[in-house]
Amino acid sequence: MPSKQHNNSWVETMIVFEFKAKGKGHQYQAIDEAIGASQFVRNKCLRLWMDAKRSDKIDKYKLNKYCSVLAKEYTWANKLI
Repeated sequence: MPSKQHNNSWVETMIVFEFKAKGKGHQYQAIDEAIGASQFVRNKCLRLWMDAKRSDKIDKYKLNKYCSVLAKEYTWANKLI
């Protein structure tokens, strides 16, 4: 994510893309499965962060490694990486 300075502190920004799509049923189903998979990974990473001790220092690098752990644990998640 891009960073910028605002009021003497650095702020992370998020880029969001929105679009309207026309597709067939199987395409919408694939999109729904991808959204579900990404929400699953997001929730697992959030739970890891929430349950961790402060000394564990869960940062973006540890979250990235955790995604690899999820890929080994769940075969369908291996397709995401």
